[in-house]
Amino acid sequence: MTDNLDLFGDAPASPDAPPRPAAAGNPEKKKPVGKVVQPWTPDAALTALAGRLPPNLYFGTSSWSYPGWHGMVYDGEYTESLLSRKGLLACGQHPLLRAAGIDRGFYGPIPLADYLGYAAQVPEGFRFLVKAPASVCDAWLRGPDGAGRLPNAAFLNAEIAIRDFIVPATGGLGQRCGPLLFQLSPLQSVADDGPAFFARLDAFLAALPRLDPSLTPHACYAVEMRDPALLTPRYIRLLRERGVRFCLAARDRLPPVTRQAHAQALMDDGAPGPLVLRWMLREGRSYAMAEKAYMPFDKLVDPDDATRDAIADVVANTLRSGQSTYVIVSNNAEGCAPLSIARLAAAIAERLQGAAGLALSA
Repeated sequence: MTDNLDLFGDAPASPDAPPRPAAAGNPEKKKPVGKVVQPWTPDAALTALAGRLPPNLYFGTSSWSYPGWHGMVYDGEYTESLLSRKGLLACGQHPLLRAAGIDRGFYGPIPLADYLGYAAQVPEGFRFLVKAPASVCDAWLRGPDGAGRLPNAAFLNAEIAIRDFIVPATGGLGQRCGPLLFQLSPLQSVADDGPAFFARLDAFLAALPRLDPSLTPHACYAVEMRDPALLTPRYIRLLRERGVRFCLAARDRLPPVTRQAHAQALMDDGAPGPLVLRWMLREGRSYAMAEKAYMPFDKLVDPDDATRDAIADVVANTLRSGQSTYVIVSNNAEGCAPLSIARLAAAIAERLQGAAGLALSA
């Protein structure tokens, strides 16, 4: 396999699956009580579904401050500000939500005290996926329109990453720290010289400190690449050699999950590890388009059955190998992250139950 070979090749798309019913109906609206976010009481079916899933599967949402989740995560109508500060307490009591993505870290360093506050709101078995700041993940200093204006001298600076990200995140989250994600923004012209970029990325990853298993036994480094041209076997080998996980991202402008699954298989060939997967957007729909179409994120507007089935296949394969699996879902994937997770959980449970039935009959 050469370095320039297309990693993904041609793979058949997953067949469309019939839509599954949403996990919540039309709840009666309730006003918030004081300054405490009340958790929603799940129905028996959702609790039973959670009981069919293995303990090493961590579903989470991409942030959690959405008033539209009344009647499926929160019991009452609350402001975004209150949910941002107090909503995790309710998320941690949802039977399927055992993780959360801390997206705000991308926009600036998070103080240690805030990480400590997040950890204090959730159960011991809860995990966080945390994004590194754009100061080290974006090759460009961008203008108000998002276009890269000037090269970012701090791009892939390990000292800044350690000081502003790794030390406070691991120190504050401790046992609840999951993947530490370096989400690399589109590289633009930096991607034109693949060998030079890979050398720079390799030096950066080599300079990151080893994660202390006594402090953060569940943490791992992961990289999410936004440039399809760089998703090559050379890239996967680089990650493997540095003990860093490939983040499979279901979103616009990247190959579909059925093709990225080849990268995941190469990542785990002979040495399986945790799966880090983020379901962010559907193909052909930008972030701005999704936000406009899906707000207030209280229902499934645009079910993406093919992507859901492809994700369920990758997750089931990882779980069968005994590895931990982190699946972070955005409202912008289908319209409502908690309901997307409920349908995805059902699809994964079906696959795991089917595999168990085949094993018993063999």
